[in-house]
Amino acid sequence: MSLFNRTLASLGVGSARVDARLEKSSFEPGEEVRGVVHIEGGKVDQQIDHIYMYVKTQYTKESNDKKVRVTGVVGKFRVSEPFFLKAGEKRDIPFSFLLPCETPVTQGRTPVWIETGLDIPSAVDPKDTDGIEVIPNPLQKAVLDAVAELGFRLRKIDCEHSYLRSGHPFAQEFEFVPASGPFKGYLDELEVVFAAVDPDQTEVFMQIDKKARGLFGVLEESAGRDERYARFTVKAEDVKKGVLAGRIQSIIRHHLN
Repeated sequence: MSLFNRTLASLGVGSARVDARLEKSSFEPGEEVRGVVHIEGGKVDQQIDHIYMYVKTQYTKESNDKKVRVTGVVGKFRVSEPFFLKAGEKRDIPFSFLLPCETPVTQGRTPVWIETGLDIPSAVDPKDTDGIEVIPNPLQKAVLDAVAELGFRLRKIDCEHSYLRSGHPFAQEFEFVPASGPFKGYLDELEVVFAAVDPDQTEVFMQIDKKARGLFGVLEESAGRDERYARFTVKAEDVKKGVLAGRIQSIIRHHLN
């Protein structure tokens, strides 16, 4: 085996190739992701320390008074043990992992993708990228539907720089405006963030932005005191009882007083 080929492989030329093949492309946060990683050996034999898979997204962050888009890691998974790959050899390695509950949904300007790579010592890691669709899980959907039931219209969804979630420097914000219903004329907007999510319960963070009314309201708004914050937990039984919209309405009314 020529030293020249080994040198090229260490630079990523003629090295092994990797291709993740997912069973499907649409998921809910917390759902199992399954598939196989297809690997083809290059021109030389190579030691593979492991196969890794990242779940990644993008979020908006302020830097030097400008808003920039930053890539963030939602989760990292090791899906193989070390193995030796011969030149030209082909392998299919099954994998499965749980999509992190903190994964944002792919609405608005929020992409989510899975990056698969081979960890090869002293070489450029071959990589593969697969975009996926992430839809709200049943509890998230129930909260969003309940807000819409109160007359709010979804205006924008974006991932913003935030340490609201432990371990992740971003949070996905659902921004609503009151188009009808009991809060039209009383609120400027309502922001909803799912601060912690799992299949059995989700923690919801709401920012309630009051509409300025009269001189005192204008002064309060200019001082930034027109915003109220609420945090509550929604469980599966809350959805089954069908009282979620009423509960959210009560929470908003309480913070308007």
